[in-house]
Amino acid sequence: MKHILSKSCALIAAAMFVGSCKKIDQINTSQTAANGDQVQVEYFINNSIISAQMDPDVAERSFVLYWKPAGHQAADVDGGAISVANYDDGWTSSYYNQVSTWLNYANTAIQIGNQQIAAGKAQPYTKNLIQVARIWRAYLMSEMSDNFGPIPVKAFENTNPDFSDVKTVYYYLLDELKDASSKLDLSVVNTADLVKLDPSYAYNYANWQRYANSMRLRLAMRLSEVDPAKAQAEFEAAAATNNFITTKDQSFQVQEKDGWSALSGVMSRPWDTQPLSATLNNLFVGLGGVKTQDQLGADFQPFIKSADWLGQRYPDQFATKTNDPAAGYWFNGLPFTIDPRAFVLFSIPGDLTNPNYPNQNGNYDTVTSRLLKDANGATVKTVDAKYTWNAKTDGNWGQKDQMNQLVNYGGTMPRINMQFRNSTQKRLFFGPWETYFLLAEGAERGWNSPMGAQAAYETGIAKSFDYWGVSMGSYITSQDYNRVGTSVSWTHTTEPNAGRVMKYEDGMTGTPGTVTVNYPKNDLYKNGAVKNDHLTKIITQKFIAQTPWLPLEAWNDHRRLGLPFFENPVIELPITTLPALNDGSYMTSSVKFFPQRLKYPSSLINTNSSGYNQAVSALAGQDAVLTPLWWAKK
Repeated sequence: MKHILSKSCALIAAAMFVGSCKKIDQINTSQTAANGDQVQVEYFINNSIISAQMDPDVAERSFVLYWKPAGHQAADVDGGAISVANYDDGWTSSYYNQVSTWLNYANTAIQIGNQQIAAGKAQPYTKNLIQVARIWRAYLMSEMSDNFGPIPVKAFENTNPDFSDVKTVYYYLLDELKDASSKLDLSVVNTADLVKLDPSYAYNYANWQRYANSMRLRLAMRLSEVDPAKAQAEFEAAAATNNFITTKDQSFQVQEKDGWSALSGVMSRPWDTQPLSATLNNLFVGLGGVKTQDQLGADFQPFIKSADWLGQRYPDQFATKTNDPAAGYWFNGLPFTIDPRAFVLFSIPGDLTNPNYPNQNGNYDTVTSRLLKDANGATVKTVDAKYTWNAKTDGNWGQKDQMNQLVNYGGTMPRINMQFRNSTQKRLFFGPWETYFLLAEGAERGWNSPMGAQAAYETGIAKSFDYWGVSMGSYITSQDYNRVGTSVSWTHTTEPNAGRVMKYEDGMTGTPGTVTVNYPKNDLYKNGAVKNDHLTKIITQKFIAQTPWLPLEAWNDHRRLGLPFFENPVIELPITTLPALNDGSYMTSSVKFFPQRLKYPSSLINTNSSGYNQAVSALAGQDAVLTPLWWAKK
């Protein structure tokens, strides 16, 4: 692959656009000034797909520090920015610069292919390569738009193409996917050399067609709340093909490789802790009714708590100003029941015998004991986090941040496992479960779908469990509620009681007690009155299945629907970037409490002020992190 990259770079240099690749507004720069005979379509497609795997610089800043916390797949302890609607212009510039480059490669592939056809110098597969580049470009444009909002749609038709509003972008992408997939000729036979230049599907055109149709379902569903008629029409048109990603081997994924390159793992930086988020923890615990004692070995059995155990209460050191149902408590053991995928994805602190335990910088691997202090800085207790299961809620902990070393240390929280850090996996862009959850949602809405909602929902869960190699057992029929009041069973739609009586102990004295813990009220969905309907189940399972590879999609679903339940950031002290979140509102949910997009980079303002002004005008709001996109909840 290194040879391929070097060869492609040489061709790019021949095409005279190496310099333009460094410009932040490069999406507007033509790359085909050189003779088309000097380059080949497949090299540009290869470069686009490989580059989009993200080198460690942009992967850490966009995937780990922006998408995972914004999508609540990880706590924001590494970045401490996006979860409170803050940003870093350098991080944003890094991503904007690179996604523009990836789009340039895809656009150039299309241009070169059309030029070769016009000149009568095309290969038998050139027309198909153009369609592949269009399908891939549609994904990249959706990714860019889902981050920023308005982007250029028709690049290269003039020096500075117009920025289009998000509605125009999505209509264009849906048309592109439909047209490109229909023009793929599945009978074309490729050369052995050609297939090596597609790191995703090896130019299996049937799989590219499946990917395009599954993407049509995804993008159509994005419009469900703002443009339901268009969403339904586009969904049904795609669903009528009945030709999607439905098996693991059809997934759109690219093999990662160790080192420092675009193929390095997106989660591979050893200093990033990437701990379990409070959102995921609240979804995991209790969901599916699978006992922890049946999932773990003998060493863990003494640490498993009863189903009605809440933990140790530390009101002085643990933040309470949030609607996280576990706020103020430290869970000093392992949950009675938990979704079986939790232990595949995240480590149990101190589980050193596990070969998949994270190997990171520092002493996170071996040190699990940390201090709690009083307001004067004196140590009041040493707590060992070994074989415990907790998640820190993001936000401003105020003075408690200094008093609580327990939650501010990577070795005390479940962290993303080693398999995702060592660049041995395939980075996943679209898995079969997503197809089925989209079909389930469409059918639940009454749209024409090739499968009924329940069958699609249960198949989606099965595909996720199969991907991780985990047995479902009776999981799919479980009526047990998780911490936010949702169960797995499709036919079980009974809403939970308002609260449940839980046991706890005073963390300092050990004095036992009981407390009624209410299920959190999600005002973003049906005014907070519903926690266990079909759509909540679908998105809950989709959210878990998308972890950890698709945090952007998790963020997209929450922006679109307000599902699943996202706890508010802690406000022990006010958060200046979240002015609407205060002592009187933190028990409610609002779009004003969560990031909605990325600000455009300052480099765009400096290099293309007219384009920037046009983009902000099309955004129909301020260029701010809290400005919702067109398809999102307002």
